[in-house]
Formats: sequence, structure tokens, C-alpha cells
Amino acid sequence: MSEHERDYAEKRDFIRMRVDANVSLIHAGQEIDGVCVDLSSSGMQVQAPRQFTVGDLLTVRIESEHAALAGLEADTQVVWARNEGDGQHLGLKILKMR
Repeated sequence: MSEHERDYAEKRDFIRMRVDANVSLIHAGQEIDGVCVDLSSSGMQVQAPRQFTVGDLLTVRIESEHAALAGLEADTQVVWARNEGDGQHLGLKILKMR
């Protein structure tokens, strides 16, 4: 199966939820603000204000707006990156939920 066919198959295998939530991206000890565009059980799409490289490991933190609900924190890996000006849209694979 080609990379393109696999990517298409993954889109059909996982339901994506539109989120548009502020996130913190932690990379090499630096915290960067971003926006989570959508989220599935295996990954997420994030808009970041700076450039990352495929293979980079990021910790993603999404704070909950409700005191009764815990936020989300996950270890992720960049699997694709699309440049947009100084920033990027990133496809992140969830490696581990914390």
C-alpha cells in the first residue's frame, strides 16, 4: 500500500472531531502556543506558529475550560507538516496519553 493510500485509509478508519482549541506544544524544553484543528483517537491536526520537522517529538497539552473535566496531555510525533507562511499545519500521531 502506498503512503497516499495509507493516509486515505487512515482518514476513513478514525472519526475526526473538529476542535479549534488552544494548545501548548512542548518541544526541546520550549513551550509554543498553537491551535488544535481536529482530533481523533490516534492523532490530531495542529496549527503552529513556527516550523517543525517530520519525526519531531512534541508533548501537546490542551487545558480544559471546565473545572470538573481534566485536560488532555499527550506525547506525539510529527508525521506530516504543511508550511503556511512562518507557521505550519502539523499532523501529529499520538504515541502516549498522560
